[in-house]
Amino acid sequence: MQTNIYNINKTNPFNIDKTNIMLKRIVHPLLLLSCALISCNSQPSAQGNSSLSTPLVIHRFDKLLYNYLEEGKAEYKDQLRNEYSGMMDVMTKGVLKGNASDSLDFFEAAPRYFGEPTLRGLYKDALVKYDLIADIEAGLNKGFSYLHDQFPNMQIPAVYMHVSGLNQNVLVADSLLSLSVDKYMGSDYALYKDFFYEPQRLKMERTNIVPDYLSGWLLSEFPYTGSEQVLLDKMLYEGKIKYLLAQALPETTPALLMGYNEGNIQWCKTNEKKIWKTIIERKHLFTPNKQTTARYFEDTSNSSFLANEAPANLGTWMGWQIINEYMKKSGNSPIQLMQMTNAQEILRIAEYK
Repeated sequence: MQTNIYNINKTNPFNIDKTNIMLKRIVHPLLLLSCALISCNSQPSAQGNSSLSTPLVIHRFDKLLYNYLEEGKAEYKDQLRNEYSGMMDVMTKGVLKGNASDSLDFFEAAPRYFGEPTLRGLYKDALVKYDLIADIEAGLNKGFSYLHDQFPNMQIPAVYMHVSGLNQNVLVADSLLSLSVDKYMGSDYALYKDFFYEPQRLKMERTNIVPDYLSGWLLSEFPYTGSEQVLLDKMLYEGKIKYLLAQALPETTPALLMGYNEGNIQWCKTNEKKIWKTIIERKHLFTPNKQTTARYFEDTSNSSFLANEAPANLGTWMGWQIINEYMKKSGNSPIQLMQMTNAQEILRIAEYK
């Protein structure tokens, strides 16, 4: 699933030139790892900027909202207002698409949105599957500990779970991060087969949750500032994100981070030189062409584009390999990597061939 960012006023502690992105191009509303980024300072941060001495805990907005939708009790409504006002605001803007000027809008829109029987069944299934989440919280603590060590000015968000009805995967505000668990029911979940191709379903497992949480936060902290038309710019940006994820989650396999199976990974390793040669010979690396560039990052197979066995999203894979070489040759820190925006200079230093 590719990533779409909806950005309203998120602060930048890293002195990186960020663009204000208001609904980037949507490839397909059901296929995105989407981030709604909304200014929302009312939510508490999980901890301060000194360390992760306080364990990160996921706030279960999904459970409380479901209880309200099922029973309509005033006590649930009051609890949502008192404890989750920021999350309601983000949910309204990012999922319900309403005007979140007051909570009444949320309480009118949410029952309508979640009233469809299939969606309500999906919601119930998600709560059953993710009733216990200690493993996810442990993974997030490890990942955010690494990010905090490398980026001391990075705020660690308060973390939530929500259900979006196969809509927005990730919702992000200044101090808030939430993930839609109904997009992680397992590749064999029956409802997914009506909406998603097999390569997309590979990314919808429980094991993808922690990487996607971290990816959503990194994408909000370091939004894309390159050209959508230039392959090298896009490759290296996606490669940077994958590099940071791999460092933050060293026990996570490259296959999982890419949404591949092990056969896909082996094919990429065996054919890495061939892929690069094809990119160079076709003059795709520097020639501005939005349509051609986009094909390297599609969630469907690149078989018609490069080779019959080529997996999806080869642009990200190749970008990751270049960034790996760049970091070895440059000796730079992660923060220096994210501050380096000259794509051709990165390629020169990496000496990637």
